[in-house]
Amino acid sequence: MPEPIPTAILLPDGSLAPTPYAAHSLAEVAEHEPQGVYTVARTFQHDRALLLDAHLDRMEKSARLVGIPLKLNRPQLRAALRTLIHRAGYPESRFRITVPRDVPEQVYLALEPLRPVPEHVMQEGAHVITVPLVRPNPVAKTTDWVKKRRPAYEQLPSDVYEGILLDAKGYVREGLSSNFYGVLEGTLHTAGEGVLEGITRMAVLELAPQVLPLEMTPVHKSDLPRLSEAMLTSSSRGVVPITRIDGQPVGDGRVGPITRRLQQLYDAWTEAHAEPI
Repeated sequence: MPEPIPTAILLPDGSLAPTPYAAHSLAEVAEHEPQGVYTVARTFQHDRALLLDAHLDRMEKSARLVGIPLKLNRPQLRAALRTLIHRAGYPESRFRITVPRDVPEQVYLALEPLRPVPEHVMQEGAHVITVPLVRPNPVAKTTDWVKKRRPAYEQLPSDVYEGILLDAKGYVREGLSSNFYGVLEGTLHTAGEGVLEGITRMAVLELAPQVLPLEMTPVHKSDLPRLSEAMLTSSSRGVVPITRIDGQPVGDGRVGPITRRLQQLYDAWTEAHAEPI
């Protein structure tokens, strides 16, 4: 049995207390944590992070939207994260920060070794399927959504990498844990509202106009056969190509040049913007 991953509760005085549970992954942590708001990110170069303040801004915004009074002590939180990262000694980590609804002055921390996107997915593209599911409060990143989406994840076929959410009118909104983009008639489309404001999405929206026109409008399910390329993004995975949707190839079924260029730009952007935690 592998060792449990590092978990801790950051108390208001800055000390770290043990959690009342042990877990072996962030997914397992999510089953034990109290209800509240959270974020998940990864490290670069061992103890650097990308747009950590943007993650924390989104946590505070999510908390306001669901009625949790929250003002994070960011220097204290950063110090606690550094402590856990250095204790763990992982070359790269994926970490989770959660603020409970009932005790917002405490912060739950957990980290696991970063598992990169499988090389065959990055080279050959991901297979995804559409799922008729809508995030109830898409702008707020809450633990409620983690529980609501779990059955959809558990029902994904073994060869499917992600589920893509369709709203009631058939528009593609986002992934179960990612943002979605499609290239239609030479323009990159992604939903401008009704989705989580992903942190990697922020970078892609800044970089994309260097490559092609960008429209903040979602594609419809009926448009999927006409997409020439598609991709998803998340903080832990970066830019991931999609080459098959609902069993049908996207474009010629291979990773396209626009996706490759956005991957290159994003990788360079992370090198320039990753900062010490």
